[in-house]
Amino acid sequence: MREWEWQLLEDKATLDHIEISGVNVRAGDRVRLCPHDGGDILDIALRGQVATIEDIEEDYEGKRHVCVVLDEDPGRDLGLMRQPGHRFFFDPTEIDPLPAGLEPEQTHRTKARVLIAGIGNIFLGDDAFGVEVARRLAECELPNEVRVVDFGIRGLDLVYALQDNYDTTILIDAFPHGKEPGTVSIVEPCLHDLDVGSNESGRVEPHGMHPMNVLRMAKAMQAPLEHILLIGCEPAYLGGDDGHIGLSEPVEAAVGKAVNTTRTLVHRILNGGWEQIQPQITIREQG
Repeated sequence: MREWEWQLLEDKATLDHIEISGVNVRAGDRVRLCPHDGGDILDIALRGQVATIEDIEEDYEGKRHVCVVLDEDPGRDLGLMRQPGHRFFFDPTEIDPLPAGLEPEQTHRTKARVLIAGIGNIFLGDDAFGVEVARRLAECELPNEVRVVDFGIRGLDLVYALQDNYDTTILIDAFPHGKEPGTVSIVEPCLHDLDVGSNESGRVEPHGMHPMNVLRMAKAMQAPLEHILLIGCEPAYLGGDDGHIGLSEPVEAAVGKAVNTTRTLVHRILNGGWEQIQPQITIREQG
């Protein structure tokens, strides 16, 4: 939700219930999200997700908004505490009521087995590589077992997502490793080397993203880290002191290759298992 939309909702009234498709729904009811076509990458990612209504509000123009918290959001408790990053507002025409009394497993579609996590800062040049690849993948037809999320620089959100028992997690990020700019490599982090002790260098910043620090913290929180891959691209330019928006030419050209590489990996994982994967590089955490 955009900031100006959030501000408009500050002048609002709370409704006890609202009728959707002939059904009265209220806070606590569970719904399936059906964002209208033509939305942004977030709408694509949320389509089909099951959520719980947290509130129903009417703004000063008389427009109604349904506030929901995703059932599968590892940080859903933050949404119930009214934290904007974990609460989403939808028009009543964008949600379908679910029958009361259904168990969670009866309302979910096929459980996601593979998490694809785009990582990067769009203000640092080629560091936005993972964000752009995630955006392209979200527009592709992928199996229901696959979930694509643009985490950007939200390291803590990725830490929580790694608690969700995915069979495989594919991180997509800029990865300087001494190759020609635009080189795409399949990398396997050496998880056994992660130092799970608490230390300053290993902390995760709320608005920062260092993949190895994220994995270290997730491991310390007992996340089931077993099958982790990184699709990394050698950057040409990371923005300098003043920052830069936009990918360099070789990295922009590599986005399509990374999309195809990711889709191929997903196909192999879902049809043949982890044994079908052959990483090109193994990276070890430096002590």
